[in-house]
Amino acid sequence: MYKALGKHRLIYRTRISNYVKTGLVNEAVQVFDKMTQSDCRVFSIDYNRIIGVLIRTSHFDLAEGYYNEMKPVGFSLNSLTYSKFICGLCKVKNFDLISRLLNDMDRIGIVPNFWAYNMYLNLLCSENLVDIALELIRVMGEKGREPDVVSYTIVISGLCRIGRFDNAVEMWHTMIRKGLRPDNKACKALVFGLCGSGKVDLAYELTLGILRGQVKFNTEVYNTLINGFCRAGRIDKAQAIKTFMRRNGCEPDLVTYNVFLNYCCNELMLEEAVKLIEKMEGNGLEPDGYSYNQLLRGFCKANRLDKAYKLMVDKMETKGLVDVVSYNTIIRALCKTDHSKKAYNLFEEMEQKKIVPDVVTFTILIETSLKEGNSSVAKALVDQMTSMGLFPDRVLYTSIIDNLCKTGKLGVAESIFHDMVEQGVAPDVISYNALISGFCKASRVTEALSLYEDMQARGLNPDEITFKLIIGGLIQEKNLSVACAIWDQMMEKGFTLDRDLSQTLINAINP
Repeated sequence: MYKALGKHRLIYRTRISNYVKTGLVNEAVQVFDKMTQSDCRVFSIDYNRIIGVLIRTSHFDLAEGYYNEMKPVGFSLNSLTYSKFICGLCKVKNFDLISRLLNDMDRIGIVPNFWAYNMYLNLLCSENLVDIALELIRVMGEKGREPDVVSYTIVISGLCRIGRFDNAVEMWHTMIRKGLRPDNKACKALVFGLCGSGKVDLAYELTLGILRGQVKFNTEVYNTLINGFCRAGRIDKAQAIKTFMRRNGCEPDLVTYNVFLNYCCNELMLEEAVKLIEKMEGNGLEPDGYSYNQLLRGFCKANRLDKAYKLMVDKMETKGLVDVVSYNTIIRALCKTDHSKKAYNLFEEMEQKKIVPDVVTFTILIETSLKEGNSSVAKALVDQMTSMGLFPDRVLYTSIIDNLCKTGKLGVAESIFHDMVEQGVAPDVISYNALISGFCKASRVTEALSLYEDMQARGLNPDEITFKLIIGGLIQEKNLSVACAIWDQMMEKGFTLDRDLSQTLINAINP
């Protein structure tokens, strides 16, 4: 009898294995279910195998079901299956089940492998749960899985991302104190975080300072430090790092030169910028579109627009590097210097050269049209923009509405406001205030009140400006009872009327 059962068990296992090999997971599950319902004895290894398959194919609900089924009969997963299960659950962010698995592992005295721990650390930090990550780092050591460089890198990066730099630096020192040598990924995580918050000296000290000669830094680490010092206006220090990196066998790359190019253009050091482009070409590094667009921006910033256009046509176009960013840069500069006609000509030139304008292009031209009082041109540009499947953002919509209201084109402003809502761009308080202001100035306070109610229905709280506009409009219409009611609502929200308007309301109430 036992031999027969053993034979049946072997048949079931073989069928399950064959189904798994051919990717027929559902069939494998069906055979396993038949096996558990038969007279064959099922062992812990059988559950480990089927759960392992389900984890590998991301059938986590089924895996959890079998896990819950095996526990009451005294079976458990082995350390490898537990670790794989945790890794899989990290991908779907199932925190509850991960916590249960870790607690169950504690009870039976087994520990996840490094991969599982590091996957879980990465999940925690990506969700900004860094305090739990810090506790996990501590627990790893207690359980004989001392955190490795990857573990520390993940947590340091997570701490930097949420601005807890003191904790990140402390973790860095702990890693080094424990005899772990940071690799380039670890250095990049720390340097990127610290430089991003302006702590460039500290970033330099903790890497090139204390690890000089111990770590062969790559260009990413050097470039991040160079960029940090350039942003801080310390070009000499940035140049010194470039010299140091070259001396240590790490040649500056395109990114390195682009960082310096960006600095030169920001500071209007345009001769130096041109020389950098030439130096790049001399060193076998072909400047890319970003490089030339930076130089283009520099010329525009210095109001050398003819030079900028010549660079774009003579140099960039021949290299196939002219793009929408190039045109936007010159169009913006022309609009700022009141050369809107030339800007529109460039806009037409884009179409001739098959360069498709983007939201930025339209935004520049629309705002310029509004500034010049050409609301009809602005509306035509909006129509052209939307016909291309491009839509203004909330800021541009609000700017258009505000301008139309100020120039007395309330009907068009209201139409644009409705377009904004229909396109799924949610108006904010500023958007509502622009239209409310227009209605109040046009003595259409009833419509302003309707907007006031609509914004609250959408979950937006009126601000101080909203209340002042509505109350001011109601006073003009001598609708004092409603004005007083709105005043009460205003005070309930913690706002107060300015002295002049409150006195006007009091005088109107008590003539």
